[in-house]
Amino acid sequence: MTERPVDPDVDLRVPAQRSEVRWQVVAVIAAGGALGALSRHAIQAALPAGPGDFQWATFLVNLSGCLVIGVLMVAITEVWQAHPLVRPFLGVGVLGGYTTFSTYAVDVQRAFNAHAPVTGLAYLVATMLGALAAVTVGMWLARRAARTWTRAR
Repeated sequence: MTERPVDPDVDLRVPAQRSEVRWQVVAVIAAGGALGALSRHAIQAALPAGPGDFQWATFLVNLSGCLVIGVLMVAITEVWQAHPLVRPFLGVGVLGGYTTFSTYAVDVQRAFNAHAPVTGLAYLVATMLGALAAVTVGMWLARRAARTWTRAR
């Protein structure tokens, strides 16, 4: 049996990538994406906002997703060897369906169209800086937890 990459790309023009394993990757991404999108929808339904308001639901979804992706990537690339379907399922599927930077871009445009440029600009900057900070904090937390766990063993 040949060793499979952790995060295989699916290119159906390549004969070796037409195997059942590649379809498993597509399937877990789709399943994870559905779970992530449903989670995001629940949060956005719980925290509705108008076009000129700060979009707290999208903001919290994107920042929490970035925090988790920081933890996940350290965990599966530096701490333990994950099953080959973990990264596509959680990273691409769940977190890809959960986070929504396309909605963020539309929200900024809607704020400007609703004559709320200060809110739109604040949301634009806070999301970008917050997302970068969240990924960094997630990575830092995962590395710190891994060191603590290793020492405790």
